[in-house]
Amino acid sequence: MQLNLPEPSADALYASRSLQTLIANDIRHNSGWISFSRFMELALYAPGLGYYSGGAAKLGKDGDFTTAPEITPLFGATLAQVAAGLMAQSAPQIIEFGAGSGKLARDVLTELATMGVPVHRYAIVEVSGELRARQKETLRGFPQVTWLEHFPAAFSGVVLGNEVLDAMPVHLVVKTEQGWKERGIGLADKRFVYRDRACTPALVAQIPDAERLPVGYFTEVHPVSTAFMRSLADMLVAGYDQNGHGGAAILVDYGFPAAEYYLGQRARGTLMCHYRHHAHDDPFFHPGLQDITAHVDFSAMARAAVDGGLDLLGYASQAAFLLDAGIGDILLRTPPTDNLRYLPQANALQKLTSPAEMGELFKVLVVGTHVQLPEKFARNDRSYKL
Repeated sequence: MQLNLPEPSADALYASRSLQTLIANDIRHNSGWISFSRFMELALYAPGLGYYSGGAAKLGKDGDFTTAPEITPLFGATLAQVAAGLMAQSAPQIIEFGAGSGKLARDVLTELATMGVPVHRYAIVEVSGELRARQKETLRGFPQVTWLEHFPAAFSGVVLGNEVLDAMPVHLVVKTEQGWKERGIGLADKRFVYRDRACTPALVAQIPDAERLPVGYFTEVHPVSTAFMRSLADMLVAGYDQNGHGGAAILVDYGFPAAEYYLGQRARGTLMCHYRHHAHDDPFFHPGLQDITAHVDFSAMARAAVDGGLDLLGYASQAAFLLDAGIGDILLRTPPTDNLRYLPQANALQKLTSPAEMGELFKVLVVGTHVQLPEKFARNDRSYKL
């Protein structure tokens, strides 16, 4: 398929070709085949060349996509309301994974300061050098912000992750006449091509009723993100074991529970690429210059967290979670008669909460140990769907 997308600069093309050579060499060194997860890992995170570890702009009008914190500070201010209640039960610390431009951190910290809620440390785990530089510029006025290279062994407080899980590498599987196969990447005339090979039953164990799905069914499975959830659980459980304070993670992303993710009619999976605000489904288009994502299986994420010792505290649509957390009240701090300031914020709230926009596709998963969400979140909780 010929994609009609904006042409990259000469420097960007050179970087992409260098990454393609690196991936091709990795395929050759692995007997002509690598998993799609490995391809996605290199395309997104190869040092200096991957999409998130290279130098290209990712967010905003000059980037490839826009996230909720880029749309409005109402999002971060609302999450701060929830974080304040959870920190009161645990510790005055926050870790954010994949902090984007730093706007979510700035909005959360600004709201907490307005509330008079202290945050002793706000740590950011960020793999992108370009985004880390933007974060440091955005957060210059917040001395409690630090940067980490990886998970701490133990932590008490609040973990934030907005659109983190969808950027984790996925494995691809397809059901054939001979059973389930893993769809990986090979080479044909120096071009990347899909190649299938036998896969272990463990790889498709995430899929409910996998044997009932039709031949030709193609989808993603998520061992990398489930491993992330187990590490998250280990970190929060260790935090409680060491200092007696619990913690919670608030994860916002687009996706479904397993029963909706692996529907018979969703036979082509959810893999999607984002380049200059264009969405398409070709992961081989200029590797390193585009984002590659897949929807989140929230059932698998919740199960991994619970298996790791955490409690499932809540699961809701983004719209329900933000409205229950008080985003409407935060909006009304700006008088509706002040059209110049109020209308843009009201439009942003509509985008975050409308079922036709982000309100229903995006979900919020909250897991933790020795903390609870306020009772008001129970009325729209969908944990039973997981």
